Amino acid sequence: MDYGTYRGILTLVILVLFIVIVVWAYSKRTKSRFDDAAKAIFDDEIKHDNTISKEEKESEK
Repeated sequence: MDYGTYRGILTLVILVLFIVIVVWAYSKRTKSRFDDAAKAIFDDEIKHDNTISKEEKESEK
């Protein structure tokens, strides 16, 4: 096998890997996990706001 054949095989392997990653990323099985990860930052913000509110209420007493 020459250099061109290796290059062609490598290109094909990379293309297949790309297609597998895209299918995995957009599959319905992973949608809920990705949605949870996307909302996680907002959940942390709500927890932080609640903590600040509790501290403010305690300091007012």
